[in-house]
Amino acid sequence: MTLEQLRIFVAVATREHVTQAARELHLTQSATSAAVAALEARYQTRLFDRVGRRIVLTAAGKAFLVEAKAVLARAAAAETVLDDLAGLKRGRLALAASQTIAGYWLPAFIHRFHDAHPAITLGLSIGNTEQVATQVRDGSADLGFVEGDIDDPLLAAQPVAEDEMVLVGPAGHPLCRAASLTVGDLKAARWVLREQGSGTRAVLEAALGRFGITPAQLDLAFDLPSTEAVRGAVEAGAGVTVLSRLVVMRAVTAGLLAIANIELPKRHFYSLRHKQHHQTQAAREFLRMVSAAG
Repeated sequence: MTLEQLRIFVAVATREHVTQAARELHLTQSATSAAVAALEARYQTRLFDRVGRRIVLTAAGKAFLVEAKAVLARAAAAETVLDDLAGLKRGRLALAASQTIAGYWLPAFIHRFHDAHPAITLGLSIGNTEQVATQVRDGSADLGFVEGDIDDPLLAAQPVAEDEMVLVGPAGHPLCRAASLTVGDLKAARWVLREQGSGTRAVLEAALGRFGITPAQLDLAFDLPSTEAVRGAVEAGAGVTVLSRLVVMRAVTAGLLAIANIELPKRHFYSLRHKQHHQTQAAREFLRMVSAAG
């Protein structure tokens, strides 16, 4: 049976009159009668008795009327949910972001979106670029935001902002005092890096490649799984690193870190979405807000 058949049955049963029901539903009398007859034939159950020129519900019709009204009520509730979601009146938006973005760039947009659409529940999970891509791919995140390039046929990546990378060391570090840096200086320095799979690590390795340096040629003290841990280790004197300017500026201003005189390529922040998954109105609006700011 279809919802349309149920609507017709309920209208006829409520009025006990085919013509009146047809008029209200903007249907012909024959189409209305045919819908009721199709239900009776399909389930081999008489729903109405014809008494003269009138129709009255049978016992089966009365029992079916209760269930039909309940189904239509649930259908109406489902339509309301969809209307609310489309109108940003309720719902949930699951975000995933790499650490630099989650800690220093995305919070302002989350705050702005929440102010504009307080009924939408926002969730945020944090990981490296590869982990974020995995969450978008498996559907646990509606949108992802990463610093690294993602080559995945299932994911659509769109640049949403530009980020400046800087080489930093503890205040007073020789690399940060030099007027210019050579390949030998970079190889001689002790380094603290993010882990493999992070966008920050990928950008550093690409920048070193421009100088003809491979990661294996670096004097690596250790790699760490978070941006804050890398920054803290460098502040403590463990070595030098490359991080986003967003991450280090407070420490630079406080005199804990210094920026070396070397130009590094800028990188993009990318939004990620699954090409084959339905994109909710909330996700579209969040992307619009982020893209407009970029």
